[in-house]
Amino acid sequence: MDLNLLAERLLPGEYPLLEAYEKQYPPRDLPKNAEVTRLAPSPTGFIHLGNLFVAIANERIAHRSGGKLYLRIEDTDLKRKVEGAVEAVISALDYFDITFDEGAEIGGDDTYGPWYQRQRAQIYRAYAKELIRQGRAYPCFCTEEELSALREEQTANKEVTGYYGKYARCRDLTQEQIYAALDAGKPYVIRLRSLGDPTEKFTFHDEIKGDVTVTRNDQDVVILKSDGIPTYHFAHAVDDHLMRTTLVIRGEEWLASLPIHLELFEALGFRPPKYGHNCSLMKMDGGSKRKLSKRKDPELSLSFYRQEGYHPFAVKVYMLTLLNSDFEEWHAKFPDKPLEEFPFRIGKMSRSGALFDLDKLNDISRNELSRLTVQEMAAFLKEWALAFGSEAQQAYFADEAYLAEVLALCMGVGGKKRRKDFVTAKQAMEEIGYFFSDYARRDAYRVSDETRNAVLDGFLATYSAENDAQVWFSKVKELAASLGYAAEMRDYKADPAAYRGNVSDVAEVLRIAVTGRANSPDLWTIMHILGEERTRARILAARVQTD
Repeated sequence: MDLNLLAERLLPGEYPLLEAYEKQYPPRDLPKNAEVTRLAPSPTGFIHLGNLFVAIANERIAHRSGGKLYLRIEDTDLKRKVEGAVEAVISALDYFDITFDEGAEIGGDDTYGPWYQRQRAQIYRAYAKELIRQGRAYPCFCTEEELSALREEQTANKEVTGYYGKYARCRDLTQEQIYAALDAGKPYVIRLRSLGDPTEKFTFHDEIKGDVTVTRNDQDVVILKSDGIPTYHFAHAVDDHLMRTTLVIRGEEWLASLPIHLELFEALGFRPPKYGHNCSLMKMDGGSKRKLSKRKDPELSLSFYRQEGYHPFAVKVYMLTLLNSDFEEWHAKFPDKPLEEFPFRIGKMSRSGALFDLDKLNDISRNELSRLTVQEMAAFLKEWALAFGSEAQQAYFADEAYLAEVLALCMGVGGKKRRKDFVTAKQAMEEIGYFFSDYARRDAYRVSDETRNAVLDGFLATYSAENDAQVWFSKVKELAASLGYAAEMRDYKADPAAYRGNVSDVAEVLRIAVTGRANSPDLWTIMHILGEERTRARILAARVQTD
């Protein structure tokens, strides 16, 4: 068979010599041992925690080695493309401070672009045409119905599904059969002619998992679809070579495809990049572990963290805790050091499933938010409120001085120890709502209506905003004693049966009346911030109306 003639018939027209692409995409001028990594999502509109997990690892490894991180968009499947998805990917990763050096919509050195695979179709066809000339690729005319029947037959026979061996029906078509099908206008795809022996196994060094044993590929995978657009397998091999990728970190679900990819690199005459297959993100479901699920777990989507208002730094700290086994100890020892100074190592990445625990993230978030300044907290809350908050919440920022007082109290600024009441922006905005008009929460009173009114009336009878904290509390203790409550905790502990309760029970009634909550920061300070007029109005409104 004249393979040159066949290549011209299948992919007609002039294509650049492959040597021209080698010159167009030269080796990168980078320091020795610098790594070139990439993030290559599909524009589906769904960017998830696994993308961030991989992105952080790629970014740290590239930049700590003096290398590059680029963004490539794998848009070969138009059926999955969602309008605005690329912008969503960039926005989400930018929020978590993932810095790309170049790539789609990023700018930077455009030597290795274009960064959208559909814009590189001519390049893939040129390489596919060369594989046809070499006899390493061939046309396949099988219809979807025929392929479906083939899979059913394999399943019934309990055989591996796919297009290989005796099931590769177009692999050994004669020249006459091929040209007859072409003359009849039958649609076709281009498949790799695999030379792999499925009985042969080999050891591959995975940068994360170590040495793994895999089986040689024997699948004649599609490399060009009927519209001339490449499949993921083929496009990634060509692109990773021409973009001079040195290291591919990806999910362990791709480990099964590794033999295909290695054979493609071999067939193309390229040196493959190093591969590292990171562990899946798992969660506890009852007493067992399972992978995070798009259908079951809202926390898989990165949009969840923005909508809930997790600080991006806190999420990144948690991701690094999962990615490198010694990060948590380092961060505890050097909490003020930039995360970029952590000596991230691919060898410290987990080889088995990383257990994602939202409670652990919440603990980290509390800790990181407690370390912000009042100004930083206000800016963080404002950014969230403008994007996701209600109009009432957005109005909290009208008086910056007032908000600063509120946040200073709620964060424990100036105290012996910072409070850790805030977990997310959403929760924090709800937490401070009682300082504004929006405080619908009302914890239950633990006293009778009669006692409640007695406490509220008694407090108002002597309340003055001019009183300092010491005088204010003395009046609360006097009120408690007048109602049969112990004014001093030591007295109550010595003989609890002698009292209806203690001064904290009386203070709780006042606290719920003013804030709606049984627990809050210092009540005197809250009343001071609110002012006497609002404090009195709330206490009056909290009275139980009697006939």
